[in-house]
Amino acid sequence: MNFLRKILFPLAFLYWLITFIQNWLYDKGIFKSYSFNVPIIAVGNLSVGGTGKTPQIEYLIRLLSDKYKVAVLSRGYKRTSEGFILADESATASSIGDEPFQFFLKFPNIQVAVDANRKNGIQNLLQLPNKPDVILLDDAFQHRKVKAGFYILLTAYDDLFCDDYILPFGNLREPSSGKKRADMIIVTKCPNDLSEIAQQKIREKLKVKQQVFFTTIQYDDYVFGNDSQLLVSEIQSESKVLVAGIAKPKLFFDFLKNEKDETLVFPDHHHFSKQDCEQILAKANGRKIITTEKDFVRLNGLLPKEQLLYLPIKSTFLNTNIDKTIEEYVGQSARNS
Repeated sequence: MNFLRKILFPLAFLYWLITFIQNWLYDKGIFKSYSFNVPIIAVGNLSVGGTGKTPQIEYLIRLLSDKYKVAVLSRGYKRTSEGFILADESATASSIGDEPFQFFLKFPNIQVAVDANRKNGIQNLLQLPNKPDVILLDDAFQHRKVKAGFYILLTAYDDLFCDDYILPFGNLREPSSGKKRADMIIVTKCPNDLSEIAQQKIREKLKVKQQVFFTTIQYDDYVFGNDSQLLVSEIQSESKVLVAGIAKPKLFFDFLKNEKDETLVFPDHHHFSKQDCEQILAKANGRKIITTEKDFVRLNGLLPKEQLLYLPIKSTFLNTNIDKTIEEYVGQSARNS
């Protein structure tokens, strides 16, 4: 732990106290939470990022969208707009945020909306002529003003919430006791060969009563551009530049990088400037530029399309998945709505 975080320890206690009191006021009903007559699944975490919310939301979209009208509601982090926006053909990564724009491009059969006020966002979605059957709340575990019907708490295998501390001493947004609000917990970014014994040890370490599931990151066999695709097995051996503006890019780099490659790291959700693009192109020097899917929606159009490609990922469950639990919740809630 770095020196700055150590000297901020007293502030961590103050932050803990504030979040504890706020959650207590919601738990006791002193602060009002709003419920809605529609299945709502909230996906979030206790830490500040890097747990794999985007692939988990995409998993739920694939699971539910063939049977239900699905909407995804996000706050649209770092967007240039304000208020409620329903994504349409005029949407950009800048106007609605990179992750919502990725959902919009990737899943044309769903509704994607952004609103920092989730209550207002849900109300607007339910007033649409073609209102959704189920709403997925992206990164809304701490948004207590809305009472979701089902909460999925994510924690990364190499950064479990039980090993962390509250901000600014650590990376937790709230005390780890917030885990009790979850209906299920998913440990993300696990090794592919994580054994049943190792999984059980993690369950015991987390000290939770809920079901705990384990996922791994599955990379696509291809990298994609605007009008091209190449086998990963071919691109891995080439000399290239890897660019990432995500919270934890190590897995991405480890999967693609060889000794001839160079890497460029930018902050999570970074808005790429003209100077950034010049830096990337200078580093590439004519070579291919491979980035993450989330970064691609921000870099697309800023770099030559013949050079820029991205690597898609999926969240894959180890041993057992959540399909039955989620389908039962949505089906029961839909029948009661």
